Amino acid sequence: MKLKNSFLIALILSILSLTGWEMYWRSKGKVPTVQDDNAIWATTRAKVNNLTNEDFVFTGSSRVHFDLQLDQWEAYTGKRPIQLAMGGASPLPIFRDVVRNTNFTGTIVVGVTPPLFFSTTFPQAPPISGPQEKVDYYKDRTYAQRFNHWLSMPLQHNFVFVHSYEDMIAGNFDLRSLLETITIGNRTGNPKIPPFYEFGEFSEERNVRMLERMTKDPDFAKTVIDIWMFCLKGNAGMPPPDKESTMAFFMEDAEIFKKRGGKIILLRAPSSNEFRAIEAKITPRTNFWDELVISSELPAYHFEDYKQLQGLNLPEWSHLSAEAADFYTLEILKILENDGILTNQKIN
Repeated sequence: MKLKNSFLIALILSILSLTGWEMYWRSKGKVPTVQDDNAIWATTRAKVNNLTNEDFVFTGSSRVHFDLQLDQWEAYTGKRPIQLAMGGASPLPIFRDVVRNTNFTGTIVVGVTPPLFFSTTFPQAPPISGPQEKVDYYKDRTYAQRFNHWLSMPLQHNFVFVHSYEDMIAGNFDLRSLLETITIGNRTGNPKIPPFYEFGEFSEERNVRMLERMTKDPDFAKTVIDIWMFCLKGNAGMPPPDKESTMAFFMEDAEIFKKRGGKIILLRAPSSNEFRAIEAKITPRTNFWDELVISSELPAYHFEDYKQLQGLNLPEWSHLSAEAADFYTLEILKILENDGILTNQKIN
């Protein structure tokens, strides 16, 4: 009897505590959102196996993730793309996985964020190891992991407090994430890493839209700018770009894909302000983007070449606001249609 009473008391206290925790964060304006983890990437990647030559797959870094909106793309082409891009990553491992481990013969959009695309092919480097981890997880995932992901989705859709820590993001609300935000001085003598808060809202299909707060709260947007500047100014310990190995890696897979009838589109999404200036210094367009386009002979679209893609809203200098992303997606599609790239698709 005592054991039963103890269990009931513990259960009631747990429910009250979780309810209070959830209500607290909702009072702060937080809403449930999906966690973009390995499991949801693997679930999305599995869909590639059933695509036709009329379909699209997106690869790249976070600009492809934020700037190309699935709803807009589907409304225009009648086809909903598969979003496989990953923030802070090179597109090379995921592009290779789609090319070598599927029979897909549709169109792959490859986002080129120069400092990441041309960064490295070293397997242990974060721009390579991060996406490779997702590819490996997809190949090796167990039925238990799949079932666990399936069970977690209703919780993620309905509760704020279950959003768990991932990478270096400090904008989540579980206890581990909050502990990660605590700093006690600078004991190492190294530059202090600025806090990095999540600034996008994810869907189960891995579509991501920038939070409205980014356009309305300049101080919040500056927290993201601070982390970009920290990394771009050499504090992240990244070596200089390795143009030769990255281009050779990409070209090898691009040739395989083209020979089996697939199409590839290179896309250089907008950046601005000091972010753009540092990119131009680290990876000058003529020596990197232009050389890639000439060598690959692929359809390629750089935002600087189109008047309608200038001056779009980039609250933290690297990703488009939700409204600007809708506009950008439609304008890119109009350009592709005008250039005859969308020949296999039924345009709505």
